[in-house]
This record gives sequence, structure tokens and C-alpha cells, in this order.
Amino acid sequence: MPGVSDSHPDIHWPSGFAPDQAQSFCAAQAVVNAPPARAFELLGDVARWPEWVPGITEVRAGPFVRNFEVWLHGHRFEVFVGERVPPYRLGWSGVGAGVQLYQAWLLIAVEFGTCVVAESVVRGAAAMSLQMSSPSWAQRLSSLWLAQLKRLAESAP
Repeated sequence: MPGVSDSHPDIHWPSGFAPDQAQSFCAAQAVVNAPPARAFELLGDVARWPEWVPGITEVRAGPFVRNFEVWLHGHRFEVFVGERVPPYRLGWSGVGAGVQLYQAWLLIAVEFGTCVVAESVVRGAAAMSLQMSSPSWAQRLSSLWLAQLKRLAESAP
């Protein structure tokens, strides 16, 4: 499993959620040929996640999205936005299905668009069990999420 040394130095981890304190940590990145604001807009539009985020089938959120509920692979997660700095940073924690997680997004303007860095830590017995049975599960999920984000951001007018 990647460790704290694999984490991007500009990711802000909340207390208790550093990569070296988790049962699962993954880091993924991709260059998206669109400005950071477009990627940020897609990530922040949680009501539309079921249309493009792998495994999410439902989202319940109010008009001012600081916390919301998502259903990921049939499991309910309560999500709290911990960091929101448009259009460069997003971070949220989630609780559900026997795990606690924190997912951080860093959007860095580069010459041809945006370098999107996504890092996640997951804690709890279910995370430990999943890590043992399928060590690359978190990496696969993050890679799919990034691929979909890239596809949508680049297809926007």
C-alpha cells in the first residue's frame, strides 16, 4: 500500500486521516484538457454524481451542499465537506458501511489544462478486510473516477 511519502505535499489531511493512519490509501492523478474551474464544477455538482461517478447510484443533498448522503455499491455514506477552495481544492469525509474515509482533490493549472490529483484514505474493519481480499480496489475506483471526470470535463463546450 502506498504510504505518506506517496501523498502529494499540498494535500490537507484532517486529523486522524493521514495516509499512515489508514488501512487503505490511494493516490491517482490525470491531466484533464480543461480549466480547473470545469473540473471543480463537475466534482462539486454532487446531485449529478450518479450520472458519472462509478458505483454511486443515489445522492441526497440540499441546495447548500456542506453535507450529503450517497449510496455507493448499495451502501449509504454520510458525507461532510471539509475543504472547498474554488477552483483548486475539495475534500470530504464519509462514514458508512463500517468505514471512515477522506477523499482529497487538488486541481493544479498546467499548460494544457488541469493536473487533477485525487487521494483517499479509508479506515475501519471493512476497509482492512477489503484491502486483504482485493489490494487494488481503491486504486481501481479512483482511476475510474478520474477517467470519467476527464471524459466529462474534456467534452464540455
